[in-house]
Amino acid sequence: MKLLKVIFTTILFLAILTSIYFLIMYKKSDMEKKELTDEERKGTTGQYIKLSQGVTHYEIAGPDTGQVVILVHGFSVPYFIWDGTYEYLVKQGFRVVRYDQYGRGFSDRPDVVYNSVLYQNQLAELIKQLHLKTPVDLAGVSHGGKVITDFTCSHPELVSKVILVDPAYPYEKPSESKLYIDYHEATHGDERATGQLADFKYPQRHPDWVAKYRVQMQYKGFRNALVSTMYNYNYNGRAANVCLNGTHKPVLLVWGKEDHTVPIAFSDSIRSVLKVDFFPVDDAGHLPYIEQADKVNPMIAEFLRK
Repeated sequence: MKLLKVIFTTILFLAILTSIYFLIMYKKSDMEKKELTDEERKGTTGQYIKLSQGVTHYEIAGPDTGQVVILVHGFSVPYFIWDGTYEYLVKQGFRVVRYDQYGRGFSDRPDVVYNSVLYQNQLAELIKQLHLKTPVDLAGVSHGGKVITDFTCSHPELVSKVILVDPAYPYEKPSESKLYIDYHEATHGDERATGQLADFKYPQRHPDWVAKYRVQMQYKGFRNALVSTMYNYNYNGRAANVCLNGTHKPVLLVWGKEDHTVPIAFSDSIRSVLKVDFFPVDDAGHLPYIEQADKVNPMIAEFLRK
C-alpha cells in the first residue's frame, strides 16, 4: 500500500507539473493580448458599420452608378488579400466593396458559432445596410468561394454573377478535439502566419505578407473564429455546386495551375456539376489574381461586363 501511495503521489505531482508547463507555454505563446476596440481601430483604412453580430470593417469605392461587386476573402487572410483586384476594378468603373469577415482583420470577433449562417447573414446585412443596388456580383477566394456559393443558393435574388477563385472544395472536420486544436493554434501562431506564404508559387515576391497577417493575430477572438469555423462550417462541395448550378447564374471559375492549397484537380469535380467559364492560370499558386494580375484582373472585368 505504501508503494502504491508513493506511485500515485508521484504520478499526481508529475501531472500537475505537466499541466503547469503546458499552461505557461499557452500563455507565453498566445499572441492574442489585446481587445479590439474603437481606439485600436483609429488610424486604420476603410470604414466601419455595426451589424447584428458586431462591427464590420469594410471599404467601398467607385462611382455610385457603377455595377456593384463584392469581394469576399478566404479562411483567415482579411480583406487586404484583394488589394490589387479591388483597385483595378475601381479604376474600371465598378462600385467595389470588400470587407473583413467576423473574427478576421478589424471586424469584431463575436463569441458565437462560426457557421454558414453567420457568414451569410453578415454579407446580407452588409448589402442591406450599405443600400447597395441589387443584384450584386460576388467574387470569393478559397473559403470565400464557399461563402458566396452558399449565399447565392440562399439569396439568388440578390446575386447576378459569381466569380470563384481557387474555391475551397473538400471539407473534413478535424479529428482532434477542439481543445487540442485551440492549444496548437495558440502555441504555433507563428506557423499559422508564415504558412500563408504557401499560397504563393513565388513567396519571396511578397516579403511583407506575413507581417500584415500578424496584425490581426494580436486581438482576442481571432483564434476562436478560426477553430469554430473548422468545426462548424459544414460544407459539401458537390451538393453546394449542384445548388449553385440550379440558380442559373453566370459563373467564372479561376484556378492557379500550381495551387498546392486547393489543387486544381478539384476543378474537375466542380465542372462536372456546375456550368462555368473556366480560366486555368499558368505559373500561379492559390492566389492567381495576385501572381498573374495582368492576366486575371482583365478577365474578371471582362466577365463582369458581359
